[in-house]
Amino acid sequence: MHELIASPFLEQHMLIRPGDTSGLLLPEASYEELRRVAGADQPGPPWLLDAVRDRWGLHLGDRAIGEFLLVREPSTYGYVRASWEINLGCNYACSHCYLGIKQFAGLPWEDKARLLHIMRDAGVLWLQITGGEPTIDKHFADAYALAYEMGMMLTISTNASRLWHPALLDLFAKYPPYRLVVSVYGATEESYDKLTQRRGSYRAFRRGIDAAIEAKLPVRLNIVVTNESAEEVQRMVDMAEDWGLEHNVYTNMTPTIYGGAESLLAQSSAHLRERKRFTGCNAGHTFFHADPHGKVSICKVGRDDQIDLMAEGIEGLRRLGGIADKLMLRTGGCSGCALSGSCMVCRPLAKQFQEAKAPLINYCQHGQKEVG
Repeated sequence: MHELIASPFLEQHMLIRPGDTSGLLLPEASYEELRRVAGADQPGPPWLLDAVRDRWGLHLGDRAIGEFLLVREPSTYGYVRASWEINLGCNYACSHCYLGIKQFAGLPWEDKARLLHIMRDAGVLWLQITGGEPTIDKHFADAYALAYEMGMMLTISTNASRLWHPALLDLFAKYPPYRLVVSVYGATEESYDKLTQRRGSYRAFRRGIDAAIEAKLPVRLNIVVTNESAEEVQRMVDMAEDWGLEHNVYTNMTPTIYGGAESLLAQSSAHLRERKRFTGCNAGHTFFHADPHGKVSICKVGRDDQIDLMAEGIEGLRRLGGIADKLMLRTGGCSGCALSGSCMVCRPLAKQFQEAKAPLINYCQHGQKEVG
């Protein structure tokens, strides 16, 4: 199994190590040299051995380069990141969830594998596997292993309820993840279970976190502030710091992907933050999102004009950039707004808020002016 990956990355080339967040930029000539010797039964070039030793303390000695290095081939599609909802099913029923109705549905294994191969051929180097709760999908372990073997750096978004499971711990030990992003919904059993609407969910979360820390997995916490946990923000931060885990605090709820407002009811009004000005993103151009059925959109929010990769194959991705440009230019209910040049949300997200008939204060400067 490879311990290093050499890969194109946008206009550059990188040398990275699975399970590690650091990397090295490679001159194009060095990358091409590694392409030529990939899989060979000979030691790596001296410059590679020295660089790997200096960066990661990894001593490769006389090992054949084919034993430890995977070289990703260039792609004409230009994508480097993707996210994938392997299944919308979840073992929680969180009141704030932007997915709305979470039905267990997805591709059969053969199509999941085909989708991963398309992602690989499109150039995807970093892949986020999410859900629902991805670890409860019956094909999660096989999909994770296949993506890893194809040279993807994997981030898993999870509620941690199953991270204690021996099969998962063995999987992550064999195929180290780039990161496990764990959502935190409260600092007490009462608030946590009330938000998830599942008794015992807090205890499952704590069991999973304890197991992940003991296994030294690369966990990052997303502390989600809702009206159920509004009084526990500092306690959740203290938990993260006591565990020595990197953490971010999220306070602003969004409508569901169907334009529903039910998720906004979980908003803690006291923690609603002013958003930063939206200055553009690479959605649809170097990044894409795939839903459980292999339908691709520019991101998790902008799901209009999806491309069915199971029907069109990889060539369908060539239309995605144009779709992204069209969605970002759409004005919708904001036509003629004098503040559009300093809008705080992208156009697809603004459309969701408008469809949900959300108060302007949730996403628009006009709402803030009214409150002020």
